[in-house]
Amino acid sequence: MKFSRRSQHPQGAATDGGATDDATRTPAPAPTAATPAVAATPAADPARASLPPGMLIAGAWAWRLLAVAAALAVLFWLIATLEEIVVPLLIAILVSAFLVPVAGFLHRHRWPRWLAIVAALLAGVVVVGGLVLLAVTQIRAGLPQIERQSVAQYDQLTTLLQGPPFQLTNADVDGYLKDAQNALQTESKAILSGVLSIGTAAGHLLAGGLLTLFATIFLMIDGRGVWAWTVRLFPKAARPAVDGAGQAGWHTLTSFVRVQIVVAAVNAVGIGLIAFFLGLPLAVPIAILVFLASFIPVVGAIVTGALAVVVALVFAGPLQAVIMLAGVLVVHLLEAHVLQPLVMGSAVRVHPLAVVFAVAGGSYVAGIPGALFAVPTVAVLNVMVKYVATGAWRRTRVADDVAAGATGTA
Repeated sequence: MKFSRRSQHPQGAATDGGATDDATRTPAPAPTAATPAVAATPAADPARASLPPGMLIAGAWAWRLLAVAAALAVLFWLIATLEEIVVPLLIAILVSAFLVPVAGFLHRHRWPRWLAIVAALLAGVVVVGGLVLLAVTQIRAGLPQIERQSVAQYDQLTTLLQGPPFQLTNADVDGYLKDAQNALQTESKAILSGVLSIGTAAGHLLAGGLLTLFATIFLMIDGRGVWAWTVRLFPKAARPAVDGAGQAGWHTLTSFVRVQIVVAAVNAVGIGLIAFFLGLPLAVPIAILVFLASFIPVVGAIVTGALAVVVALVFAGPLQAVIMLAGVLVVHLLEAHVLQPLVMGSAVRVHPLAVVFAVAGGSYVAGIPGALFAVPTVAVLNVMVKYVATGAWRRTRVADDVAAGATGTA
């Protein structure tokens, strides 16, 4: 007697509408953890089934990108709202990135830890205070020369205006000066409000300086504890990745600060020496300004170099201004083709084009602080994202587990 594969009953056997076949059929097992239920196919959703696969993928990416953009918008809003707190903290992190290795070097050479921290802090304060004092002293010493040269330049300008093609008389020049004086008096209220705003800004600057100093001291004393507390804010499974990414970012930040100091010093010395040999007034303050502005990569040195060219044009003449411009270009070419690829490229792996756009975007969003923090932020985020994406934290954790097992530690 033959059996059918489909019903497993003798062919020709009587059935009651298939009831016997249903009764003898083995029920399908319920889905368990080992045998999960079959997921719904796209055919179960007519609207989803009618869309092409490319549209489904684009939609999945779109809502995730919108969620990331919303989170970034909230973050930027918080930073803008708490700017007077965030900016001093970021400056303290940059300062600590330079001073912590100095204190560590002293501590490794058998200095007591507290003495190494105090010495590094005092060295930083002395350097910054010395630069400010030197700039103020040079400005005060150069004021008489600036006044004489200003008078001479005014006489030359008056002579130029009286000649062709302007053909102005002394009465015309005096009339323009009186008009300027009247406009100045008319706008005195706006000027007074500007002075008051400058006073308020000075108060904010003083408070920000104290916050920066306070945060720098604590970061140098217990920076590891602060970072450990930050890591504990994340879920336990994510802590190894966060910790490793943070350490990689800190290493990049310290390298960036050290290299940027070298680049700023080269820019300042080069432009300052050219201004000194040209006999320009305020050569030392110009060099100090170039040094400080060079911490904004590329853009800061260009702006201060243009200022040096303007000073040369006003107080020396067109020939000196051309020589100053050529010197500034040589210094920038040295930075772009020697310092940036060899020194900066090995420490911070960010393309120069990305540097320019990061500075432009940071200055557009947050002004001078945004331009200052744009490049280190991009460099640190680049390293941290690469660290997490490549899974380097997994290899580090396995190596630590192997080392702990070899030494018999927990």
